Amino acid sequence: MAGGLLIKRVYEPAAPGDGFRLLVDRLWPRGVTREAADLDGWMKDVAPSPQLRTWWRHDPGQWSEFIVRYRDELDHNPAVAELQELRARHDVVTLLFGARDPQLNHAVVLRDYLLDHG
Repeated sequence: MAGGLLIKRVYEPAAPGDGFRLLVDRLWPRGVTREAADLDGWMKDVAPSPQLRTWWRHDPGQWSEFIVRYRDELDHNPAVAELQELRARHDVVTLLFGARDPQLNHAVVLRDYLLDHG
């Protein structure tokens, strides 16, 4: 059975409770060194497609539609199975993201999707 699944901004310091720290952004976050990120892995392919990211532009008015479109992408994304396998091997996995908004970002959608399909 899969363990805990957390989300956290990559700009926040690593903590012992983070478990396996996985960056889920397609692009490397600005201003963060690899040492500071303290990553265990990086899964670019589980992030929203460049087309979806460009369409959304982090516009809160398009949040509901973004969720629908991103979940549809995840339904057809083989990287999701890899991520679920990784979750099964770790007690805690923390999905790291670079977006400024801690509530309206793709990691929230990804976490909820993984929990719904876990």
